[in-house]
Amino acid sequence: MERKIIDFHTHAFPDKIAGKTIEMLSKKGGIPAHTDGTVEGLRQVLSEAGISLGVVLPVVTRAEQFESITRFAVQINEEENNLLSFGGIHPDTPDYKHELKTLAELGFRGIKLHPDYQGVYFDDIRYMRIIEYASELGLIVLTHAGVDIGFPDAVRCTPERARKVLREVKPEKLVLAHCGGWRLWDEVMEKLAGEPVYLDTAYSMGHIPEELFVKLCRTHGVGKILFATDCPWGNPKKDVEVFLSMPLREEEQEMILHRNAEQLLGL
Repeated sequence: MERKIIDFHTHAFPDKIAGKTIEMLSKKGGIPAHTDGTVEGLRQVLSEAGISLGVVLPVVTRAEQFESITRFAVQINEEENNLLSFGGIHPDTPDYKHELKTLAELGFRGIKLHPDYQGVYFDDIRYMRIIEYASELGLIVLTHAGVDIGFPDAVRCTPERARKVLREVKPEKLVLAHCGGWRLWDEVMEKLAGEPVYLDTAYSMGHIPEELFVKLCRTHGVGKILFATDCPWGNPKKDVEVFLSMPLREEEQEMILHRNAEQLLGL
């Protein structure tokens, strides 16, 4: 049976910097890449894995990158393909409300934050202001959570910090990547299971124990789990196979593979 699949967490870069960026990030994290880093490369790999739509997540590592990254993301969204890009914003931006309003007016459905690459703890007031205003604008906020392979000693979005943001800001559309916190899944079960937050499965298939993943899905609620690969760092074809091997009911699989994403994205 052919399944509809949405990958809620992927990455691509402008052609002129894709090669060098992939080489640098692959070396930093000590992991291979499964695309050449380009938009076309990502589109092809997702298609080969049977994925009908990939959400591209740009990371703004310096505040002054906002305009160039936004132009790149707009270009992705203007093309008729199997990709949909979010926008990005840096916590040090001098006018976060203006930038978020710009992204909303351009039709972006969400933004990506990365506490480790942006050097800010997730419960910092700068992030909480951004998340609060993004929520007012109806934007999805997706953040890296847990350990980042490239920054193993600095975990800036822990389940505890994420729970603090949930309690203080009460965002309606917050997504925590990597099953709520990469390599911190026991803590995710303890502090986040059942909370009003989405969890994506990026770079988690084959890493999180099967029994723990199934327990997390059912304890947290399958309606708040989003299939994702973190391509090019995750291997989409393999991740789909691992996910489908999980002892989940077909209805649960369908919700995680595409229905939850469709509802969240308003598709």
